[in-house]
Amino acid sequence: MGHSHNHNHSHDDLKGRNLIISIILNIIITVAQVIGGLLSGSLSLLSDALHNFSDVISLVVSYIANKISKRKASLQKTFGYKRAEILAAFINASTLIIVAILLIIEAIERFQNTQEIETNLVIWLSIVAILGNGFSVLLLKKDAEANMNMKSAYLHLMTDMMASVAVLIGGLLMKYYEVFWVDSLLTLIIALYLIFMGYDLLKDSVKVLMLFTPDTIQVKDIVQDIQQLAAIKNVHHVHIWQLNEDEIHLEAHIDFNNDISLSEFDIILHEVEELVFHNFGINHVNIQPEFGKCGDKQVIVQD
Repeated sequence: MGHSHNHNHSHDDLKGRNLIISIILNIIITVAQVIGGLLSGSLSLLSDALHNFSDVISLVVSYIANKISKRKASLQKTFGYKRAEILAAFINASTLIIVAILLIIEAIERFQNTQEIETNLVIWLSIVAILGNGFSVLLLKKDAEANMNMKSAYLHLMTDMMASVAVLIGGLLMKYYEVFWVDSLLTLIIALYLIFMGYDLLKDSVKVLMLFTPDTIQVKDIVQDIQQLAAIKNVHHVHIWQLNEDEIHLEAHIDFNNDISLSEFDIILHEVEELVFHNFGINHVNIQPEFGKCGDKQVIVQD
């Protein structure tokens, strides 16, 4: 027994539509930048194209995960596919970092062999990328605030828009001042920024996949609050984990002062559910009642 949230299907459809639009825009941008990068000889433009391609992959992964996560639970999959979007966030964060490392290697090699670049193509294509990615960022911004999967897609697009701004600045510097080494420098800066942004998302998604207690929740505070209920003697064997963006689960053993009836337990269970939901945002509670049972009474027990 526990609290649950109703899903807004019309909002989910809107998320899917926004992702599709962003995918199409990024495919167009990627193709244009690859052609332009090869013709102009610009590494920063090619690196931006590579990042845009990773955006396409991440957006496709996010879209598929968004659809899969709605599938119903079954006897073989009792949680359904609720973690699909968390897994997508992990994949997208990983690809962000991998792409960044490849860019760093390429930038270092290009530093040693500076090449002249056709700057007009670089300038115009970077402007196209800024406009396309900027529109996609606006489409996903609202959903990114509450959904880790959408945040991973949003970060890919946001970093790529910033990378395109850097490419534009580099193109202007190369055109008017002929400092062609700035192309490699901007590639290096873009790559380091990708690692910085990708690391936090990777860390957050790993915490969820590893069933770590959310950072916002203090286990000792929850135990203390529950033990203040008159009928409860001790709370132990506590497990708290985040299933997905919407669900935080609490599992615990509770010792009671008296040998209470099942109906009395139901009343107390409802009090516990209300307490942890309103104070800590925990919306799924599973309690094992105990009375006079011997065993380890530590809050955390390695099962």
